[in-house]
Amino acid sequence: MNLEAEKLNKEIPVPLYYQLKEILLSYIRKNQLNAGDPIPTELELCQIFNISRPTVRQAVNELVKEGYLKKIKGKGTFITEPKINQEYTHRIVSFNDEMKQKGLIPKTKVLKKRYMAADENVAQKLNLTVGEEVFHLKRLRFANDEPIVFLDSFIPLKLCPGIIEVDFVNNSLYSTFEQKYGIVVKRVVRAIEVDLAGEYEAKLLNIKEGAPIHYFETVAYNQDNIAVEYTISRYRGDKSKFIVELVNV
Repeated sequence: MNLEAEKLNKEIPVPLYYQLKEILLSYIRKNQLNAGDPIPTELELCQIFNISRPTVRQAVNELVKEGYLKKIKGKGTFITEPKINQEYTHRIVSFNDEMKQKGLIPKTKVLKKRYMAADENVAQKLNLTVGEEVFHLKRLRFANDEPIVFLDSFIPLKLCPGIIEVDFVNNSLYSTFEQKYGIVVKRVVRAIEVDLAGEYEAKLLNIKEGAPIHYFETVAYNQDNIAVEYTISRYRGDKSKFIVELVNV
C-alpha cells in the first residue's frame, strides 16, 4: 500500500483525522509491517495529505492510545507488537497454556500470599461469612518478559488447607486445585469493564498512569457448583484483546 496514492475526502462529514487514522491502520496491516518499523514523520504526513500538523497528531495519538504505534522521543513513531488475542470460548484454559499455544513464553511473579479474613465483597462473591478465612494470592504475569496482567485471587481456606505452601511461580492455581485438592473448575462467571490505571497498576504493568486497562472480576465454580475462587484481574489495554465466542444452543 502506497500512502502517497491515498486521498482524504474533504467533502464528507467524516473528520480528517479519523480518515487519516483509518488510512494509517490499513497501511500498517496491508504492508505487513513489523514491530519496530517506523511510520512517516508528522511533517511528512502533513505534506502527503496536505493537512495541518494538529490533524496528523490527533490521528497518530489515537493509534498510540489503541496500542498500534508508540512514540520514542527524538526518534519518531514506530509500529508496536501486536496485541495478544485471548479467546473466551467454551473451554477454560489457564494463562500459561494460552500463552504457550500462541508461541509466547509465560512467566509468573508472586507479589504476595497470605491468609486473611474475608471482607464483605470477598465473602459475597465466594458465598462465605464475613470474617471467614481465605487465601489471598497476588501475582504479576508476563508474556515474553513483558507484564500483561496482575491478579488478586481469593480462595476459601476451608477448601484448600495449606495452600500458602504452594510454589505459584511454577504451579498454576487451577492445576493446584486439581492435583492437590481434587477440585475441578467446571464453570466461571466473568464481569468485564474498562478502567484507567492508577499509580500502583501503572508501575506494575509498566504503563503510564491513566492508561486504559481491562478490569475483570471472575468467580470460578467446582464440580459441585461451589465457588472456589474470586479473582480481580487488570490487563494492559495496549497488549490485550479479548475474543468471545457465542453459540446457539
